[in-house]
Amino acid sequence: MSGSTGTADSKIVQELESIVGPGEPVVSVSPVPLSAPGRAVPLEVRVSAPATGSRLPVILFSHGNGWSLDGYAPLTAYWASRGFVVVQPTHLDSRRHGFGLDHPVFPTIWRQRHEDLRHILDQLDTVEDAVPGLAGRVDRDRIAVAGHSWGGQTAQMLLGARIVEEDGSLSTDFADARVKAGVLLAATGIGGEELHPFAKENFPFMNPSFEQLTTPTLVVAGDRDQSRMSSRGPDWFTDAYRHSPGATDLLTLFGAEHSLGGIPNWEAAETTDENPERVAVLQRLSAAYLRSALDPADGVWARARAALNTGADPIGRVDSK
Repeated sequence: MSGSTGTADSKIVQELESIVGPGEPVVSVSPVPLSAPGRAVPLEVRVSAPATGSRLPVILFSHGNGWSLDGYAPLTAYWASRGFVVVQPTHLDSRRHGFGLDHPVFPTIWRQRHEDLRHILDQLDTVEDAVPGLAGRVDRDRIAVAGHSWGGQTAQMLLGARIVEEDGSLSTDFADARVKAGVLLAATGIGGEELHPFAKENFPFMNPSFEQLTTPTLVVAGDRDQSRMSSRGPDWFTDAYRHSPGATDLLTLFGAEHSLGGIPNWEAAETTDENPERVAVLQRLSAAYLRSALDPADGVWARARAALNTGADPIGRVDSK
């Protein structure tokens, strides 16, 4: 546990809370089965939503390697309490499935991850019906996608990013017009010679092209996130912002490593930079960004961004283009 400022004493958390507003009670239901013909195991999701409210926007959340629909509560529960319907699938790489690198299904998981999100978009009626009282309260014209680490790569496919094939051509266009905004959390960058041999051999999706990513997107990176997949430094995780027309905003969290302070779960063993204040700031900034991205008339993102950038003791910085 780091010696960071507690969230109750943090001036920036208090200021951002006053901008974003208080939370509401949340109803969460899981597992919710969805149809996914031909999938190695059934597709299940968690659906979390505010207990009240109407015209609720949707966030599809893609977890990092090994996690499941039970992870990332620090973000997903917060988003739901601030007015979003959050849908979390368990992808095939989840540790609960046990499909390791030597399993025949593993080479196709990156594509199946994308299909998981498409199945959710195609079955929003089932998603709504899963939560008592939710039907008719969802705004299907305001849908966002977010993801952490491998989940970031999965999310960016729906936002328009492509894969550069071995012959230099671009992969299939995986973008989905139903998705209007995105948040990429510690999403890996461009491949190239800096990519380590293990990544080149096992992760063909780690050679993206961001030029086709035109959907409004917030990129989040830690300035101490050193990947084991590339010899590039922490700037590798900012490539989506540097190279795409759609990623107009970059949130850099100072001192943050790959878990960005602890977003996979409270007290998760893999978190090497546990920092509740950092997580609290990310909760509020990401919610503010998505509110404004899905409703341009909502100026909450501009106010939240200004509050972070003018703070006396900054925990991060937002760059915009």
